[in-house]
Amino acid sequence: MKLVGGKKKKESLEELQQRTGSVISRLKRRYPEARCALSHESPHELLIATILSAQCTDERVNIVTKDLFRKYRCVEDFASANQHELEQDIRTTGFFRAKAKNIVNCCKALVEKHGRKVPSTMEELTQLAGVGRKTANVILCTAFGISDGIVVDTHVRRLSQRLGFSGQDNPEKIERDLMQIIPRKDWIDISHLLIWHGRKICNARKPNCHECPVKGLCPSAGMFMLETNLAKV
Repeated sequence: MKLVGGKKKKESLEELQQRTGSVISRLKRRYPEARCALSHESPHELLIATILSAQCTDERVNIVTKDLFRKYRCVEDFASANQHELEQDIRTTGFFRAKAKNIVNCCKALVEKHGRKVPSTMEELTQLAGVGRKTANVILCTAFGISDGIVVDTHVRRLSQRLGFSGQDNPEKIERDLMQIIPRKDWIDISHLLIWHGRKICNARKPNCHECPVKGLCPSAGMFMLETNLAKV
């Protein structure tokens, strides 16, 4: 958005694409190490960890999976797990009953329909228990390097709105907006970059705009910086 005669002028698609490209370039320089925060050593471990990450922090999931992946070493182990026992193993991730049920059913499908391997298409992944579009995107991007879409979690959703990339609230609509303005080559990186930035600088309650590498490109920065300055008065 630009101010013209005291009023906000709506960006053209080309202007938005250029600004978005500048944001991505700056975030890449700031977070060259940005990557998936879920600990895993195989596609099926990433799949399990991503199912567990619903309504749970990645830090908590990594604590739980450290022991979980020692106990259940392969897809077959999860497929044949006692659901009640698995519930207790993942209890601290929240919604543990539903997650345990989904994990068992998901892994049964991998054994019975996919040769014990995690599929690498959006259509096949979203047919698995507990796997929606966001989870499928995580698997495709991180495990297989396939950019079929963009992961929209709570951080990506919040920052997309603050940065003016999307005026939508629904994750799938936000994803469509992002796919329109971001080059496909950056679809995998953008979610990691926004997630890292959301955790380190642009957090939900009190974004640290003064330390933000993209504050000059963010339409929300002025508002948050003004609020911070007024709070000091």
